[in-house]
Order: sequence, then C-alpha cells, then structure tokens
Amino acid sequence: MFAGQKLATVWGHEYHTLKLIVKETQVVTAELIMGALQRNWDMVDAALSDLEDANWTRRPAEQSNSVAWILWHMNRVMDTFIHTRLQGKLPLWTTDGWHQKFDMSDDPEDRGAGWSMDRVVAWKAPSHEVMLGYYEVVKSAVREHLSSLTPANLEERRVIPPVAEPRSVADAVGQVIWDNVAHGGQIAYLRGLYQGMGWHR
Repeated sequence: MFAGQKLATVWGHEYHTLKLIVKETQVVTAELIMGALQRNWDMVDAALSDLEDANWTRRPAEQSNSVAWILWHMNRVMDTFIHTRLQGKLPLWTTDGWHQKFDMSDDPEDRGAGWSMDRVVAWKAPSHEVMLGYYEVVKSAVREHLSSLTPANLEERRVIPPVAEPRSVADAVGQVIWDNVAHGGQIAYLRGLYQGMGWHR
C-alpha cells in the first residue's frame, strides 16, 4: 500500500482500482499486487477446502463451467503470463510435465481460451491432488517473480501479448489480476450455490 490509498474490497473493482491508483500516483508496488492476489487465493482456498467431490465437476447450467475447469483455466492463464509473457520462458505446464498429469496436450498456449462448450463438457478433471498441486506451484512461481519486481520494472513499457501495442508491465499485471479475481469469484460463487455458507472465512 502507498500514499494512504486502500485497495477496494469489492473484488470486481480490483483491476480498476489498481489502474486508478497508478494514474494518480504514477507508482505501483509489488506489495499492492501480491496483496490483491493473495486475498483472492485465500478466498479460493476457503471455497475449495470442503468442496464435496461431486461439486468439483458439477456444472450449474448447460452453458456453464465447473469449478475444476475454472481452477485449471485460471492457473493456466497465470502460468502462461508469469513465465511466457513476462519472462519469455515455457510455462510450468510444459517444463514440469503438468500436462501429462492432466492427460492433456503440452501446447503452451492451450489454456482453455476459445474452447467450444462441447470441448469443455468432454474435458476430464484429474484427481484433486493434481489439481491442487498445479495450483500451488503456480502460486509459488507468481509470488517469487512478482515480489521481485521493482517500481522501475513495473513502469517498463514493452509489447506483452495478447496486446499488440507497448504497455507498462504494471498495466499487464493489472489485467491478469482482474482475470484471476474474476475466476476466483466464480469458484467462490459456485461453492456457495452448491453448499451454502462457508465459501469465505
């Protein structure tokens, strides 16, 4: 935190709040970034902690995703962003063999974006141990890299896909925070829909 600013507690406003603070102060810190991500991860952890087995793969409607699929997709996006987009490396999905544990392709760009509903329905979730294992290693990699970024690193402007024009690293990080929080909220909502109170503690 900085300059007396307080990050909004409404999850849907996290990304816009981050952009507003950056605009007003021209400074963003790794502490702010990790604070937003950690609060989202804490919410997801609580939602998953006692999620019944059947509710991991349950889809609330024909055009909806399951908790398991959302968790996989959320982690694939973050893995790709941290390693490929920011560091020019292959994601852990490929280098550490997580694709094999999920019985999926090693395509580093296959993270669920643009999938048809038929493909989503056909997707088979691995064990909870594998799902949570990938989640934990991605979180660890995110903490290690983002916590090391200085304000100067975050202000650097360069092309960071999928946006074709140069932008600051901070702006790209803000986008991925928004994505992570959006999917975290979906997981928490489904936990509450299926099992009632207890999605956040």
